[in-house]
Amino acid sequence: MKKVVPRFKTEDAEREFWASHDSTGYIDWRKARRSTLPKLKPSSQTISIRLPKPMLDRLKLLANKRDVPYQSLLKIFVAERLKAEFKS
Repeated sequence: MKKVVPRFKTEDAEREFWASHDSTGYIDWRKARRSTLPKLKPSSQTISIRLPKPMLDRLKLLANKRDVPYQSLLKIFVAERLKAEFKS
């Protein structure tokens, strides 16, 4: 018998719950149907940016040390700088 999925007050509470529970006890995945979301728009936009090779090499080295993709690290750096700029 499947358990009833609890109602959550916050996304954090739901995230915490699913981090420690297996969904197969709550959902019969054999009855699941594939769905498509044709009007879903990507949350990011692809751009092209030219960086000096030494700068890109240093970024990749730093990203490797932090075990993250270099493009993700670049996004973090840009986000931090934007936050700082708009804060002042």
